Amino acid sequence: MKTYTFKGGIHPKDSKELSRGKPITNLFPANRTVTIPVTMGGAPNTPVVNVGDKVVRGQIIANGTGPMSCPVHASITGTVKKITDHLVTGGAEVPCIIIEENKDTPEDRQKTAFMEPLDPMTATREEAIARIHDAGITGMGGASFPTHVKFNYPATAKIDHLIINAAECEPYLTIDESVLNERANTVLDGIRIAQHIVKAPAIIALEKNKAFLLDSLNAKIAELKDLEYKIEVCIVKTKYPQGAEKNLITALTKKEVPSGSLPFMTGCIICNVGTTVAISEAFRLGKPLIDRPLTISGGACKTPMNVIVPIGTLVGDLIPDPVQLNDNVAKILSGGPMMGFAMQSADFPVAKGTSGVLFLTKKEAPEPKTMPCINCGMCIHACPMQLTPVLMRRDVDAGEIDLAKEKGLLDCIECGSCSFVCPSDIPLVQTFKVGKKILRDRKGK
Repeated sequence: MKTYTFKGGIHPKDSKELSRGKPITNLFPANRTVTIPVTMGGAPNTPVVNVGDKVVRGQIIANGTGPMSCPVHASITGTVKKITDHLVTGGAEVPCIIIEENKDTPEDRQKTAFMEPLDPMTATREEAIARIHDAGITGMGGASFPTHVKFNYPATAKIDHLIINAAECEPYLTIDESVLNERANTVLDGIRIAQHIVKAPAIIALEKNKAFLLDSLNAKIAELKDLEYKIEVCIVKTKYPQGAEKNLITALTKKEVPSGSLPFMTGCIICNVGTTVAISEAFRLGKPLIDRPLTISGGACKTPMNVIVPIGTLVGDLIPDPVQLNDNVAKILSGGPMMGFAMQSADFPVAKGTSGVLFLTKKEAPEPKTMPCINCGMCIHACPMQLTPVLMRRDVDAGEIDLAKEKGLLDCIECGSCSFVCPSDIPLVQTFKVGKKILRDRKGK
């Protein structure tokens, strides 16, 4: 079968065998408490509950008023114990709402504040987008961009392709693969709902190392009746960062998203596998995005697994049971090894964009010893955005931020391909993040 790809990229060891095939397990924090960030994607929110309030699973607990705002809901039924700053992915401390489960009857624990189900095929476009907003759905591939904003493109735009990102190119992570294997019907239902909104055929982009799912997916697609638009599965080459939005568009359509443009400008809308499940549940069950599927893995993890936990679950509250670790943990990552964030401890909450948590050994995460650049140009060949990392780095280090911007600094997707191939172990991505921050700070003045 034909495989699709893009120019550039790298081939890191995928290490997916650790959690591959492990069934998705529902877990709950040992202390029956969640720590939910007030903002998870979009414009900043403010709490709409107070300490001491009793809240119900699915109830809005934080919200904003701007078009980019995305509401946050209680993931368990309980009492608001604190509203305080807490460590989150990325290392910052941000406002979080801490909810402790009520010690009530089992019936009380099952109470929810879900919305009424909504027929997606009879809802207007405006009603459908409003439902996605009200459910607090954001992209679940990592960036947490509000999905209702993604679908609310200008009326003049024509969408040719709805692309379902099932590449899952980050090493170790297998949760999207597991969701496709175990919940394919729900994924396909979410795809059909999204198709009805954007009025376009869909492509499920499946990386070649997951091609074993192809026959079962095609069989389930063939069983669908009254398909409004075509759904097909395409195999993309196993390569990192195959799942990056712009690279996936180029691989499948041969179109390039221009600098500073958004995918809809090339006729494409992209959704992650997990996002399609959330869309289906929002319409069929009235359920907001309050649970997060993710992979827990790494060489220092005794019990690699694919799980679903309430959003706000502190990773540390899953240790030592059911998550068991060896005594050789050298690094904890929120996310994958290429674009994930190193964390100082496991005391951080699972958020809407948390696709995995990794516990790595020193062998898996060795301390780099940076050497001088030898001008080999390997970073240029690896860059999936066709940039010149070696030259951008020189400009940033020299304080010539405008020159780095001219060379495409803002087009860098921070995938880490350049750092991965650099024989001198130069932290190129960190340099580019610094350069971008300087530009953001300058713009904010």
